[in-house]
Amino acid sequence: MSRISIPASVAAAPEAAQPLLNAVQKQLGVVPNLFRLVANSPAALEGYLGLNGALAKGILDHSTRERIALAVAQVNGCGYCLSAHSYIGKNMAKLSDAEIAANRAGGSTDPRADAAVRFAVKVVEQRGHVADSDLAAVRMAGYSDAQIVEIVLHVALNTLTNYINEVGGTEIDFPVVQVHAA
Repeated sequence: MSRISIPASVAAAPEAAQPLLNAVQKQLGVVPNLFRLVANSPAALEGYLGLNGALAKGILDHSTRERIALAVAQVNGCGYCLSAHSYIGKNMAKLSDAEIAANRAGGSTDPRADAAVRFAVKVVEQRGHVADSDLAAVRMAGYSDAQIVEIVLHVALNTLTNYINEVGGTEIDFPVVQVHAA
């Protein structure tokens, strides 16, 4: 049961959040619980959607973004995000079950993506205090400074949703995936 109220519908959300939730509905076909929970603060919802939308236009492809989301959710122990990104990864980004398992373990079956996922995990675990060797490894895999910045911002965006879902106790409205013990 959610520890922070989740408006039952778009119409039940604060008025300023309703156009944003309607846009989510139009894009996804549904309004997942995460969005309705964040809609308690229209400013927070606008900020989240703005960063998410801006990063979707970035250099990193959808598959890499989902790989990072899976790894970050696993490290942070967020069952909601792990369930959501397992579903999105498989059904939208077309990641294989083996790839999703590798992402959850902090890597990838793809050598280049492996460097990005490993770097993202380091950013989470070290709270941004990565070593020069961590930056060198992701650069050696072919990632530019712009891509490295995007990896860090995807870590931040996913950590944001991990934290709000864990604080809020958001009910999972995707096929449930269990977080592996650390």
